[in-house]
Amino acid sequence: MKPYNLIKSNIILPIAFRRVNAISIAAFLFAIGMIAASVHAAPIPPGTTGIKWHPGHYYTIQNWANDDPIYMAQVYKELEATPALRGMQMRYLWGWIEKSPGVYDFSSIDKHLEKLTAIGKRLVIQVQTKSFDADWKLIPDYLKAPKYEGGAFAFNNWGSTTIDGHNIKLWNPYVRNRLVALFKALGERYNSHPNFEGIGMIETAMGQAVTPLTAAQSDEWFNNLVIVQQKARTFFPNTMTIQEINYPRQYLKQLTTAMVEMGGALGCPDIYPDEPDLKFPGNPYSPQGAYPYFSQLSGVVPIAPTVEKVNYLNTRGDKLGHVPTIQELLIFGRDELKSNYIFWQRLPEYVDQVLEVMSWKRQTGTPSGGLRAACPSVYPSCITD
Repeated sequence: MKPYNLIKSNIILPIAFRRVNAISIAAFLFAIGMIAASVHAAPIPPGTTGIKWHPGHYYTIQNWANDDPIYMAQVYKELEATPALRGMQMRYLWGWIEKSPGVYDFSSIDKHLEKLTAIGKRLVIQVQTKSFDADWKLIPDYLKAPKYEGGAFAFNNWGSTTIDGHNIKLWNPYVRNRLVALFKALGERYNSHPNFEGIGMIETAMGQAVTPLTAAQSDEWFNNLVIVQQKARTFFPNTMTIQEINYPRQYLKQLTTAMVEMGGALGCPDIYPDEPDLKFPGNPYSPQGAYPYFSQLSGVVPIAPTVEKVNYLNTRGDKLGHVPTIQELLIFGRDELKSNYIFWQRLPEYVDQVLEVMSWKRQTGTPSGGLRAACPSVYPSCITD
């Protein structure tokens, strides 16, 4: 049971495990009992070649809410009451997980994985290497050193003069290697856990760099992204590994081809039924958009898009479409993108509508909630128990 050792030299343990006194001993023993009841539930045996496969509908949790007790208590209540929701995806900024080189804090992931296991649900996490707020702690502080070229670059939206966020300097081989090390640590800890369903990386859209990137930097950024995903597949031999794709279109063929070869999954940060750039079929002068890859590769690799807040608001990113219904988003994701998984961002103003659709017979009639359930052909086999 190596992945679940509670004492590990390069893991930061929760405070309750470090400050042992008369009171905390009781809490410690109680926690041990709870963990034993969950993580010892049929771990994946070493040497198993199958990959965990539980397609269907999942919540996506805003990263600010990961450890909000009131918000998350309601999330767990809804998950327990909704059979069509098979679990949730949680997002973690790289800088939240790695505190110093090789020193990781997995306590939040452990906590939610334990709770989900106890109610028969599953966890997918996304390692966020792009931020959408200039103040977010995207990267560990040590990556700001010259060796890593500062670790991240600022970007803004077209026509904007303010910094909207940061993306990692993945063209730098030292940044790449540190990200690979993070996935290695995550794989050692979670691959064999039966309720750890998947792990993914954020969208391919790099953002408009405040200091324009060179062609060589962009090319190497994507070359290294492929390397990180290849390494992740080896660290998670029994777990779905996801790459969100959207832009730039000229790199998507390279990336999707590599994901098929390594047995990875394709996600997308948005379900936009009327978005012309994402739906673009391609022509002799310009490559196809992200969406055609999903229908073309359905049944070959897992397809796992996300419904984000902006998707509830309009069917197009430029807001020239219309306000969709939840059913409309579901039908597009199910029938046009041919999804195996759909992640629904849980927002208070839309949650009742999502839960209503999740209660319909089409979603409750099968474990996959009406989504495609066949084991992808790139997988040697699927573990469905």
